[in-house]
Amino acid sequence: MIKSTIVIPNYNGIKYIQACLESLYGGTAKEFEVIVVDNASTDGSMELVRDRFPGVRLIVNRENTGFSHAVNQGIRASTTPYVILLNNDTQAELSFVHELEKVMDSDRDKKVFSASARMISLYDKDKTDDAGDYYCALGWAFARGKGKAPGRYIKDCDIFAACAGAAIYRRDLLEDSRVGLFDEEHFAYFEDIDLGYRAKIFGYRNRFAANSIVYHAGSAASGSRYNMFKTGLASRNSVYLIYKNMPAAQIALNLPFLLAGFLIKTLFFVRKGMGRAYMAGLVRGVRLSMSPAGKRHKVKFYRGRFGNYVSIQMELWRNLGRLFG
Repeated sequence: MIKSTIVIPNYNGIKYIQACLESLYGGTAKEFEVIVVDNASTDGSMELVRDRFPGVRLIVNRENTGFSHAVNQGIRASTTPYVILLNNDTQAELSFVHELEKVMDSDRDKKVFSASARMISLYDKDKTDDAGDYYCALGWAFARGKGKAPGRYIKDCDIFAACAGAAIYRRDLLEDSRVGLFDEEHFAYFEDIDLGYRAKIFGYRNRFAANSIVYHAGSAASGSRYNMFKTGLASRNSVYLIYKNMPAAQIALNLPFLLAGFLIKTLFFVRKGMGRAYMAGLVRGVRLSMSPAGKRHKVKFYRGRFGNYVSIQMELWRNLGRLFG
């Protein structure tokens, strides 16, 4: 039985896509499907996949529809119990697929929605790239273990959300109207935090799968860690994420932290010469939140989920300690 479909979004990934696919097919798991969703690449990467990997199912978009829409296309085209999302600028270790599936299979109550692989820097294998994602009361998302020794992250644990660059999800919950697919209003950035947040509201957990390892180049699509496009889009989505997932009372409770978080980020990007892009993104985030599309996607509050909101709030405060610890 094939358990997993691996969905790889691709945009001009000629530098990485061949090594990514070769690492998957050279692994210990042999029973899986691969879907590459191409977002109007012009560098020949789509043709490379078609010519050299005939077993890969290729979905081709005529324009760049963004990460969220692309992976949703792949998810909708899948039929397996699990869906694994993988960035095109990664190289998987031999047991990458098997170890992700093992975490999900061992969850008898099926309360684990997702599991995040251990991502190590492709160009500096002594540094962790991501060991699961956290989200805190400042409105900041951050990668657990970023820049630290990979050997420090060798145990499975709960995390706030799985990094969609290398993670496994239960397809039935992605199809469930409560949790659902990635929110395409994000286009890219924060979409995985939003999805993990949403799953937690409905009582599901997200895990870190320490023995599932990939090597990640990073910023292959955007071109750099900080740029105008990424800064503006991420700041917009950070506002939308708060509006969408927090009830009004929780926003009020966190408001001093959130205002401090936005102020610190504003000063940070001003120093980098991107302050205008960051602040313009915040304005767009407010507009998106107040738009018909934003209001339609807001998670409705129900008293029966009050305990989940309390648990999430406690985690938001604990993650402040993790951020500065």
